[in-house]
Amino acid sequence: MSYYRYSYLSGFGSEFSSEDPRRPNALPEGQNSPQRCPYGLYAEQLSGSAFTAPRHDNKRSWLYRIRPSVVHKPFKRVNIAKYLTHKWDEAEQTPNQSRWRPFDIPSDEQVDFVSGLHTVCGAGDPRARHGIAIHVFLCNTSMDNSAFYSSDGDLLIVPQQGVLNITTEFGKMVVSPNEIAVIQLGMRFAVGVDGPTRGYILEVFDGHFKLPDLGPIGANGLANPRDFLTPVAHYEDKEKPGFKILNKYQGALFEAEQDHSPFDVVAWHGNYVPYKYDLSKFMVINSVSFDHCDPSIFTVLTCPSTKPGVAIADFVIFPPRWSVQENTFRPPYYHRNCMSEFMGLILGSYEAKEGGFLPGGASLHSMMTPHGPDTQCFENASKAKLEPQKIAVGTQAFMFESSLSMAITKWGLETCQKLDAKYFECWQGLPKLFSDKINI
Repeated sequence: MSYYRYSYLSGFGSEFSSEDPRRPNALPEGQNSPQRCPYGLYAEQLSGSAFTAPRHDNKRSWLYRIRPSVVHKPFKRVNIAKYLTHKWDEAEQTPNQSRWRPFDIPSDEQVDFVSGLHTVCGAGDPRARHGIAIHVFLCNTSMDNSAFYSSDGDLLIVPQQGVLNITTEFGKMVVSPNEIAVIQLGMRFAVGVDGPTRGYILEVFDGHFKLPDLGPIGANGLANPRDFLTPVAHYEDKEKPGFKILNKYQGALFEAEQDHSPFDVVAWHGNYVPYKYDLSKFMVINSVSFDHCDPSIFTVLTCPSTKPGVAIADFVIFPPRWSVQENTFRPPYYHRNCMSEFMGLILGSYEAKEGGFLPGGASLHSMMTPHGPDTQCFENASKAKLEPQKIAVGTQAFMFESSLSMAITKWGLETCQKLDAKYFECWQGLPKLFSDKINI
């Protein structure tokens, strides 16, 4: 068995270049598309933005490959992921708080990453290039003789159980729980797993993820650019009869066959790349005086809308950190939000709901639906001795927050049978504490 040593390039939004060391000088000198490329390669541009986008937003990479990606047979619609959908009107919606117990990983049949995609909720339409979809992946076997890409949006992948070995056109990367990967629009990839595997995906139709502006925080903090890693070029020159290219297009899956591996890129350069990030490297900002800060201080990545300061989607985490506020109710405050909040738990227990919110499960608090700490959390935090405390140790919760009002799919409401009908009960024990006395 051959052993591959994973290597990466460091930086976010950078201009990278990489070539497989087995073919030195594969990158053309001084131009993108020479009459004849080194080693008989084909030059192919992958555009992630309009040609005329402002330079700071212009995304593209040049790939130098053994065969151009156009060498495939026609696409045909397939139904190998029957719960992958953008049919937001297929089930009647309510504004109720929703919580799912951990989603089941299949054990009675072999299911790979693509066939294990299940859409939980979302909004918008990829045909209009506006909206999001939130999926979970539930699988137990590696993709075999196939590759996948989305023509609808960027995929932010959050593994919760099991390690993902992701092969892309740009190279290979390994992504473990407490790490994330972003595979951008149009990039082909395959996922290898070793046993039961589960995780979450945020798909954005509008644009690409960016680092949030830091404002008065300064030049450093939150997710630092140098901690984002992009794989280096690694090609395979393999004839593979019946190889399947799977394309998510306008919310449906299509399949085309070709007789070779698509992972035949010998060299590449550009700023439109897949990448990974280790959530443990996040530099936490928090209050050191009083009050609970807004969760926006925990934003790792954001996909902005056209409205200043408003996101199509934010990816937010709640990592281990020190809590030192004085005279403060330290857990998250009670809240009604003009945004939709989808939360998941990678590991540990979330401070505001240590009981029913479990790793591999999820919750959705829809636009303007009240939410906050459960009864037990409120009682404990209201009486706790306010000493410096390291919180969320061994825990990683996250939130996909969106300005869009999301609908839950029929699978999320009914078919998965994981919706907790008693979720509302966690707040019913909150007592009336109103008194004639100003201090109680």
